[in-house]
Order: sequence, then structure tokens, then C-alpha cells
Amino acid sequence: GVSYLIIGTMAVTNPEFVSELCAKFPGKIIVGLDANNGLVATDGWAKQTDIHVSELSKKFEQDGVSSIVYTDISRDGMMQGVNVEATANLAKQTSIPIIASGGITTINDVSSLLLESHHGISGAITGRAIYEGTLNFTKAQELCEQY
Repeated sequence: GVSYLIIGTMAVTNPEFVSELCAKFPGKIIVGLDANNGLVATDGWAKQTDIHVSELSKKFEQDGVSSIVYTDISRDGMMQGVNVEATANLAKQTSIPIIASGGITTINDVSSLLLESHHGISGAITGRAIYEGTLNFTKAQELCEQY
């Protein structure tokens, strides 16, 4: 069966939908928030809103969202490192666990996120770094298990 449902653009354009899902499936709804300079983007990053990611996360906190996948779109796929500061700042502003996405390139990025995990960073998503060979998944997992 399905363990979690991740909602992206629809969470921004129709937040009431998220509220309804959280009520119907408590603890099972994850929201994906993509942001550039703290402002939420939608529709595959094609549309920039004037909504700040922290503002929206506070609303989703009240709804009972179980996690937020936070993607810093200025870093995603660029192999420039994760924006630890922005990710940690978001985590500090909500009690919802934050899954970091966008820019994770090396084991140092994983280590930097782990150092801020006490703020509520609960996980990380990476893709290109594994394909390009700049991040060894096994070593990253071992580091996480040691932390």
C-alpha cells in the first residue's frame, strides 16, 4: 500500500486540499515546497509566487503535514552544494521535519546537514551527485548512522 503522499504545486495553489487530506489521512501527507530566495515556486519552477516558504510551512504545520521536502531551486542539479542555511532556517521556523533537496553534492553536504539536524532536518534527497560519482551513497549512509 501507499505509506505517504507527496503534494507539490497543488499544496500551494489549493492549500485547503492539503488540509482535507491531512484530516482524512493523518500522518501520511508530505508537502514538496520548491523555493528560490525563500519564495515558493510552482508548476515545475515555471511560476514564482510572492509566498514565503516559512509562511506556508506554518500553515501546513497547523494542518498536520508530516514532512516537508524543501528544494532550493537555485541549487538543484547545479552541483554547487546544498543551501544549509536556508534549510536550517526553515527547520527552525516549523515543527514539521524538513527533508533537504537541491544541491547535495558531496559527503561534506551531508555532514553539514547532519550538524543542523537538531533543528528538524530529518532527511535528504540527492540524485545527480550519485550519478556523477561525487557522492558515495554507502559512505553517506554510514555517516548518517554514526551521527
